[in-house]
Order: sequence, then C-alpha cells, then structure tokens
Amino acid sequence: MSGVDLPMGEGLAAAPAQPTRTVQLANMVLAQIGWFAAVLGAAHDLPLLGLACGLAVIAWHVAVSARPAQEAALVGLVYLIGFAAETVHVALGNIGYPSGQPLAQLPPYWMIGLWGLFAVQLNVTLRWLRPRLWLAALLGAVAGPASFVSGVRLGGASLIHATPAVVELALGWALLMPLLVWLSMRFDGVTVEPVVGTNLPGTTHA
Repeated sequence: MSGVDLPMGEGLAAAPAQPTRTVQLANMVLAQIGWFAAVLGAAHDLPLLGLACGLAVIAWHVAVSARPAQEAALVGLVYLIGFAAETVHVALGNIGYPSGQPLAQLPPYWMIGLWGLFAVQLNVTLRWLRPRLWLAALLGAVAGPASFVSGVRLGGASLIHATPAVVELALGWALLMPLLVWLSMRFDGVTVEPVVGTNLPGTTHA
C-alpha cells in the first residue's frame, strides 16, 4: 500500500486499521448536518425533507464502509431499538412533536431517522466508548436529554411535562447506550481487518 515491501514474519498480524481523523471528522460533520436537517425540517413542517437528508448521510456511510452489510445490519438494529424506545416515550405522554407522526400512538418517522444517524457514528466517532460501557451509560444519561432539549429549543419537539420527560430520557439513554455500543462491536463494518498471509514479500521460510 505504501509502495514498500515490509518484512512480516509468519504468524504476525498487523493491527486492524481504525478510522482516520479525516473519516471521523466527516462522520461527525455529516451526522450533525443530518440532525439539524431533521429537527429544523420537523419544526417547519417539512419532516420528509429532514428525513431524506438523514437517509442520504446513512447511505453514504454504508456505501463507503469496509463491510457495508455489517454497517447496514447495525443501522437496522438501531432503527428497531429506536422505534421501540420512541414509542414508549409517546405512550408516556411527556413529549410532543409538531409534525411527522403517521399516527398519534407512533413516534414521528424523522425521529426514528435520527437513530439511524446515531448508528453510523457508533463505529467511527463513538468507538472510543467500546471498552467503557459504564461511561457509555453515563454519557447517555447526560447527552441524551441534552440533545433532545436542544431539539426542543429549535422547535422540533416539546416537553409537555418537563421534569418527567428529562428523567425518562436520562434513564432510557443510560440503559440503551451501553447496548448500542455493545452491538457496534458485534456489527463493525468500519474497521479494516489486516490481510494475513504466510508468503508476503520480504518473508523467508526455512
């Protein structure tokens, strides 16, 4: 890859290649663009536009991944978890949305789309949480409600009963964040595994 044949003895394997800083930056920026598009789209009664932007980001991420099927499976699982979690929030009645709900008992589709955007960050900008599931729980308890409140301020949602809403969001994310990180370790389509061989240039055999 570098144009130089490096010695590699039999039985030695290179470490898996992690996402570069450029990839991490692109992942973070595109996810934030998708988040703002979804929230502002909902706030201005254009939920489909916001959803489309998010889906475009997800499609790009899956397409450029080392193993697209793995990343697509992760996104699908996170969608299902997100749908279940958001349905519970709607049923509890502490949170409201201005647009995008196909039925009053169901969460808005653009909100489920945000879970997909979150999924594409798990193996890139959030992979540092992998060995620290306790920290993932703590981060979820704090960042989950904080992100939602930011969306409220932009008009994408409302807190009907503020204190119960924040508590349920904190508890939900504290429980789900470690699960999502654990799933990302099982469905990692981003990490590039090294090619292990025994007859590489520069190796010799007795």
